[in-house]
Amino acid sequence: VQLVESGGGSVQAGGSLRLSCVASGFSFDDYAIGWYRQAPGKERELVAIITRGGAATYADSVKGRFTISRDNGENTVYLQMNSLKPEDTAIYYCYGVIRAAAYWGQGTQVTVSS
Repeated sequence: VQLVESGGGSVQAGGSLRLSCVASGFSFDDYAIGWYRQAPGKERELVAIITRGGAATYADSVKGRFTISRDNGENTVYLQMNSLKPEDTAIYYCYGVIRAAAYWGQGTQVTVSS
């Protein structure tokens, strides 16, 4: 099982980024996938999760600004991030529980400057 993130970078407040998580090694269609983030000195927190059926759940802090989606044909989950704020600065990780084992991607850095 592999989860590989990409799309991070540095933007100014109010800007946008789209993160991608490409999955391999399992039947992607059968599993929910989530995005987490960890800011310096803080615990890792859930940002958004999308079920196998496409239902999405968001942290209150990103509702209305972030959108999670999935393309089962490409084995990819996306996180569209709009109206970014400095407090969104963190390493963003892709996460899945696959066949009862937890897997994390390597993370992608998002930095938002004011």
